Amino acid sequence: MSTDTAAAPAAIDKPRTDFSGAPRRSIASRIVSKVGGGVVQVVLILLAVIWLVPTLGLFVASLRSQQDDNSSGWWHVFTAPSQLTFKAYSDLLAKPDFVDSFWNTVLIAVPATLLVVAIASLAAYAFAWLEFPGRDWLFLIVVALLVVPVQVGLIPVAKLYGWLGVFGSIPSVVAFHVAFGLPFAIFLLRNFFAGIPRDLLEAARMDGGKEWTIFIKVIFPLGGPAIASLGIFQFLWVWNDMLVSLVFANTGSQPMTKWLQSQMRQFTGNIDILAPGAFLSLIVPLVVFFAFQRYFVQGVLAGSVK
Repeated sequence: MSTDTAAAPAAIDKPRTDFSGAPRRSIASRIVSKVGGGVVQVVLILLAVIWLVPTLGLFVASLRSQQDDNSSGWWHVFTAPSQLTFKAYSDLLAKPDFVDSFWNTVLIAVPATLLVVAIASLAAYAFAWLEFPGRDWLFLIVVALLVVPVQVGLIPVAKLYGWLGVFGSIPSVVAFHVAFGLPFAIFLLRNFFAGIPRDLLEAARMDGGKEWTIFIKVIFPLGGPAIASLGIFQFLWVWNDMLVSLVFANTGSQPMTKWLQSQMRQFTGNIDILAPGAFLSLIVPLVVFFAFQRYFVQGVLAGSVK
């Protein structure tokens, strides 16, 4: 009786088989196998095309005159390609205030990205692999800062900037972006650096490597995908930001987002300026994303396969 009782669970756990002895697949698995492959690729391509339609519409609208955009939809250009012209772009680039806003955006986004990546990388390495008093408590404070919204710091920081006499300058906007970008950056990189095998660091220390040397030659190359992903996220966030620039940037330091917002008319859309300006503001993040797409995918998938 004991033998039959012990064999019962094995009989229950045994997968069902057909007459040929092969395991019988469930209905769900058979549906997935039928749908997989080419059908999934077609669906993903269709979804990508749907997501790109607004960008295509914005680009086509920027190549049409204001009269054409006001009289018909952008898709009518396929039946009247003579409507396409680059006059809106030439007129926009001839505006000195727009060119200044473009370079202000670059001067804000690039330093804010580089500073966050550099400071967060060093701090994440310290939290992951260095022993110092209060390390865990400091990291808990960093994690707690993740839940602090940007809106909470606008008024206190504005008063601080006014007291320091830096309100309205580009460095003040950069400092705000760096301060609110560091908690997430440190949290992200610390978790990635902690997954690096300890044996690599111990071997480097046995070879006489100092902490700075270990960080440059071991941690930084292995953490490249995560660092690149962080850089892309930070750059896109700062480049597309308008709230912080509305509060802390004045006319001389305003980025493109604030400049485009100032071109909005009260009752009608200034589409001959907004369409090319919005597309120029959009194309730079797209170029950055596709240029570092390989590193972005590696950073997203980091840690999924051991």
